Amino acid sequence: MRLLNLFKIATKAIILNKTRTLLTMLGIIIGVASVITMLAIGEGSKESIRTTISAMGSNMITIKAGADTRGGVRQAASVMESLTLSDYEAIKNQSTLLSYSTPMVNGGGQVINGSNNWPSTIYGVNPDYLKIKVVDLQSGSMFTDTEVKTASKVAIIGQTVVENVFPDGKEPVGQMIRFNNIPFKVIGVLEEKGENTFGQDQDDVVIAPYTTVQKRILAIDHLNQIMASSISEEDAPSAVIEVSEILRTQHKLTATEDDDFSVRSMEELISTFSSTSEMLTLLLVAVASISLLIGGIGIMNIMYVSVKERTKEIGLRMAVGAKGADILMQFLIEAILISITGGVLGVLLGLASTVFIEKFLNWPTSVALYSIIISFAVCAVTGIFFGWYPARKASALDPITALRYE
Repeated sequence: MRLLNLFKIATKAIILNKTRTLLTMLGIIIGVASVITMLAIGEGSKESIRTTISAMGSNMITIKAGADTRGGVRQAASVMESLTLSDYEAIKNQSTLLSYSTPMVNGGGQVINGSNNWPSTIYGVNPDYLKIKVVDLQSGSMFTDTEVKTASKVAIIGQTVVENVFPDGKEPVGQMIRFNNIPFKVIGVLEEKGENTFGQDQDDVVIAPYTTVQKRILAIDHLNQIMASSISEEDAPSAVIEVSEILRTQHKLTATEDDDFSVRSMEELISTFSSTSEMLTLLLVAVASISLLIGGIGIMNIMYVSVKERTKEIGLRMAVGAKGADILMQFLIEAILISITGGVLGVLLGLASTVFIEKFLNWPTSVALYSIIISFAVCAVTGIFFGWYPARKASALDPITALRYE
């Protein structure tokens, strides 16, 4: 009953000073809304990164040549030619955690069709490439293992290449194009994928058998990289270790020698981007939390003013039997009510802000339940922490002095 009466008294005092109470809440409202909005933007960006990278093949593993020292000179990874077809064969035959794998060679050049031409990149791969990259064909078909063995001049092209070398809307499948003056028959068109996380146009590609690109376009016998897909996303870290061990054996590296290759999974990429996103989110939340601190200071100041204004009321209550603990609890309840009400309004404003940002600014957002729980917890702590001093001040007043206060 005592707590209920104190709650009623605190509520009445808040209602009698609506404008002052609202102004006191403003810092809490803005702080909570800012924290929820910033966390929603951070969570949304992490989910967007994971979704985008997963669309590129969440199980994908990339093996590239690494930097190494040759003749006393440190060579950059980009000029190394340490990956060979025998490495690919060893990985394909010995690995137990890979479902698909393909050698890859690539080079830039001009795609030509009649008077139309377009600068693009040709990728030499095997038929597993589409499964690894999670890409489907819009029309036509993928080249076969037989066409890879015979180095057939067949190609699959992306939508960007189609739009630029077949501007009249003519069906590309069955047509002849040239890449750096080497003729290719178009046997398929890839489905549109758009840009990836790095802003790279995934439709600006020409795909051909790696043997054809090696012999007829690049005139090389090494590989630029090897791409593979683990059996599942969970197996990717183990697959990376397995592939590394196979290649170390293949390259006859001793225990003291560094790898002359690099093996990376998409999970590592997701983790890197997520860590960066989390750091930025924490920074934004820290800035937004300043509003909560300011709101707490506002509560303390207003409650202190309220104690001064109601000194006679405090004296009268203590004179008729109220204890110091009752006065302390009354003002503490007022501070907590102001803080929590501001928190509720802040949550509503924060949710409305995330909807606005996603709908009108097209930024990905995702409101996590923990952000709302944390905001409420902070509001309660803020009310208690910043309301305690004024409440303690009120409970320590002498009844006779308080009644004489003018």
